[in-house]
Amino acid sequence: MTVAAFLAFAGLVLFAVISPGPAVLMSARTGLTEGFRTGVMLALGIASGAVFWALAAMFGLQLIFDAAPSLLWALKIGGAGYLLWMAWHLWRDAATPFRTEDARPIPRTPFAAFRLGLWTNLSNPKAVVIYSSIFLGTISPGTPAWVLASLLALILVMETLWNSLVARVFSLERTRATYISLKTVIDRCFGAALALLGIKIVAT
Repeated sequence: MTVAAFLAFAGLVLFAVISPGPAVLMSARTGLTEGFRTGVMLALGIASGAVFWALAAMFGLQLIFDAAPSLLWALKIGGAGYLLWMAWHLWRDAATPFRTEDARPIPRTPFAAFRLGLWTNLSNPKAVVIYSSIFLGTISPGTPAWVLASLLALILVMETLWNSLVARVFSLERTRATYISLKTVIDRCFGAALALLGIKIVAT
């Protein structure tokens, strides 16, 4: 793999990582409500979901989707349903007071945060389409396995770092204070955004 191809791959992955979507929204809200450490575990789960879709792209899942569109449709319905379920809970509980201990609720366990991040990213089957395009555009046939493993590691690192950064920014004291004062509005905006993303997954 040439240096130019690697840089092109890294640039495309970076674009995919920072594009607004369910993962970024969930990282932001977790940082706000549960702090940076929980946000890091969530980010690791999100990154693991991205690696799963990248592996699926490597093994030609997009070809299976092309041959059996109903499979992609079923995944879209399931993913959209999960996002809409999260959106409903955010909207329903938006008016609930922000119960805190030292201005923070008790965060979920590391495993629960990881699991939430994983399912958040797995709920978006469009990721396999994006990674299929990236691999087809930058990786040539016969690429050594160690190079492919390195590219997967790059995806893992970039997804983890970006979503951890988002969680860190939203965990800052000033950001959290703003959230506490505007909890109902912010939670409903998060919920509405997740619902729109769920609808978009089905519609596109």
